[in-house]
Amino acid sequence: MCKEQKNGNGINQSKSKAITDDKEVKETQESDADDREVKETQESDNDDAKEHFDNNKGNGVLKEILSWVKVFVVAFIVAFILSNYVIVNARIPSASMKNTINEGDKVIGFRLSYMFSNPKRGDIVMFYAPDKENTIYIKRVIGVPGDRIVIQDNKLYINDELITENYIENPWTKDKGTSEDDVIPKDEYYMMGDNRDNSNDSRVWGTVKKSKIIAKAIFRYYPSFKKFN
Repeated sequence: MCKEQKNGNGINQSKSKAITDDKEVKETQESDADDREVKETQESDNDDAKEHFDNNKGNGVLKEILSWVKVFVVAFIVAFILSNYVIVNARIPSASMKNTINEGDKVIGFRLSYMFSNPKRGDIVMFYAPDKENTIYIKRVIGVPGDRIVIQDNKLYINDELITENYIENPWTKDKGTSEDDVIPKDEYYMMGDNRDNSNDSRVWGTVKKSKIIAKAIFRYYPSFKKFN
């Protein structure tokens, strides 16, 4: 009886040890599983962080590109508005305004100068050429509406008064298209180049309508700065 009880206790102890071992194995497996889960979670977090970083980096590059595109678009729009509605940037191709403006000079004209006023005698203006399509001339306003222009012996008379032109450095040597008793009509202007011996102007093709005047020349910026009156 004691022996059987002893054997029974041994069996029970063996079972208890087996259960304990199984429990430890299970706990170890669960611990390993937890470790794997933690590792997988960390790897997943790392992947998410890397993906988030890559996305942020990509978004940053895209934002930078878009910001530059906006700058170029705005600059283009401003340049378009300025060049078509505010200023004229012209390179002078001839010597008809020498020595006030020389061939190759670069000049800025203001398109809005005559929006609320009229050209004045002595203004330097840019206008569509009456004798050449798609061509812009730059000349000086000599006569305004109502003036009577007479040119005789290389001298200019406006309303019977001899005009002294300080902006002309060299005296005329050629009579070109001499006009007599030209009374300038309303909204029309008589134009002449300062280089009288080498200028195709109103002596040849007549007066210019105000609607054809594009801008008033304001200043020369190349090769040196020079402001016009």
